[in-house]
Amino acid sequence: MAAATANPAISHNSPFTPLSKSPKLPSRFTLPSSPNPQKPALRRPLQVTNVLSTPNPAINATSPPTPTASAAKTTFISRFAPDEPRKGSDVLVEALEREGVTEVFAYPGGASLEIHQALTRSAVVRNVLPRHEQGGVFAAEGYARASGRTGVCIATSGPGATNLVSGLADALLDSIPIVAITGQVPRRMIGTDAFQETPIVEVTRSITKHNYLVLDVEDIPRIVREAFFLASSGRPGPAAYTTTGGHLEQIVRLISEAKKPVLYVGGGCLNSSEELRRFVELTGIPVASTLMGLGSYPCSDELSLQMLGMHGTVYANYAVDRSDLLLAFGVRFDDRVTGKLEAFASRAKIVHIDIDSAEIGKNKQPHVSVCADVKLALQGLNEILEGKRADLKFDFSVWRGELNEQKEKYPLSFKTFGDAIPPQYAIQVLDELTNGDAIITTGVGQHQMWAAQFYKYNRPRQWCTSGGLGAMGFGLPAAIGAAVARPDAVVVDIDGDGSFMMNVQELATIRVENLPIKVLLLNNQHLGMVVQWEDRFYKANRAHTYLGNPAEETEIFPNMLKFAEACGIPAARVTTKGDLRAAIQTMLDTPGPYLLDVIVPHQEHVLPMIPSGGAFQDVITEGDGRWTY
Repeated sequence: MAAATANPAISHNSPFTPLSKSPKLPSRFTLPSSPNPQKPALRRPLQVTNVLSTPNPAINATSPPTPTASAAKTTFISRFAPDEPRKGSDVLVEALEREGVTEVFAYPGGASLEIHQALTRSAVVRNVLPRHEQGGVFAAEGYARASGRTGVCIATSGPGATNLVSGLADALLDSIPIVAITGQVPRRMIGTDAFQETPIVEVTRSITKHNYLVLDVEDIPRIVREAFFLASSGRPGPAAYTTTGGHLEQIVRLISEAKKPVLYVGGGCLNSSEELRRFVELTGIPVASTLMGLGSYPCSDELSLQMLGMHGTVYANYAVDRSDLLLAFGVRFDDRVTGKLEAFASRAKIVHIDIDSAEIGKNKQPHVSVCADVKLALQGLNEILEGKRADLKFDFSVWRGELNEQKEKYPLSFKTFGDAIPPQYAIQVLDELTNGDAIITTGVGQHQMWAAQFYKYNRPRQWCTSGGLGAMGFGLPAAIGAAVARPDAVVVDIDGDGSFMMNVQELATIRVENLPIKVLLLNNQHLGMVVQWEDRFYKANRAHTYLGNPAEETEIFPNMLKFAEACGIPAARVTTKGDLRAAIQTMLDTPGPYLLDVIVPHQEHVLPMIPSGGAFQDVITEGDGRWTY
């Protein structure tokens, strides 16, 4: 989830002046905790059934942050002598070092200049320079999504800080841990409409988990520690209490009574993939995943129903519609999953396990709810199931057979028209040539949905996309973050021409950093998803969705290869299906970055499709832009 937005560059006397001796800042100081830190606001109060916790002492909003396990085991050695004066910016950078930060995505400006100077003095923290602050925050997200660690971005005051807003909102909706640090005008000038002043704390308060306005340099170490703790400790929730296994026993009983159970798993399961797989082994329950949950259970497994929801598989949505028990783990019953709420899983008893109490009952009322880390809950459920293996004989073979019939009747498919390249086929070939092992980032639109459908994600953190916010321009900078976090992995940005152009400047960062990012650009010269809706619901009336040059409609515009050439990145264009496989193989074999411009027809539609607000019975499985509606 989005982390605190901190503004460390504010002080009556600039915090970047040298500090004299201070008992609060020795070289191995213990980070102090605020006696009464600002309490993160819950989304809304909610009475929940129960709360699971570890045996550790309870943590609530007024408890001091607990260092991570690695921090507790390792003594940090400061590069400053105990009595050595230092600037506040050096204190900030050293605080980042203490949190294990090795890379940040920072764009400098007047109010953050001292931070960048301090970064040059660090032998630990490297800055990957984005070419736009939005590129920086999306890269920090990509870093966090691919690695599971907290991403860090830094910007200056005013427009630099406001350029982070989309990324912060995106991280909040998708529960991605990032810490954003911005500069601010000098303290004496706050509220005077000074140059590049914006009230960024107020601007970001509703789209961050927590935020801070730092007014005292000596608060920096504590606030940085708190920010990282809050960013990585799950969504804001109630205090943790110990509990009996009664509710888990109840869930096991419901499973034993069910005839048609189905798992509905989301992004909350990404850190509990191993436990989820074991749970499925013990129960034999089929698994449907949300867009954010892809990879938490292997998509190529026979019990996987792949993605459910608006553009999910027919068989996944069928399973939920016909189920008598819906096990909703780490999900939030998003509208793009449920459609018409009252019709969603209307035959089923619902079990909802989620770490955020505000999500339980917010959209769909469960019959049994547990507010807990899904990993803990699954460990508890597996322990119960393993202890009762001799007595519990689950047999859902008839139900699985029914779903297999749906898989055979309604597989994910596409049509080919002459030599034109179906975009779905391009992703299918990429999946084959990478053995399903690549980390995939995307922009937002049709290409995003096809990437979710036709690439088989078999492990968590392979899939990096903007889910809740749906932010175009996400794919390319997110690929930068993923490549920095996972230099051992093949990273491919599957993008559309509309999304790609929104942050095309980040090609410069890719080239300078020599990141081996591959861009598979599905170029249809249109805003494809909006065109699809125009075709279906607006009689194909084009309302500013053509992205080419109207004066030269037969030409590809703009020439994406020129963007790549300007940044010294190898690139090629492919226009026929017969040449596609070799072109993708060349892209993968070329050392360093590469852009492949794949020209695809704009008439293609993402199918299946359940119209917004519709139910499973409204699913569309046929048609494209060549049809008349």
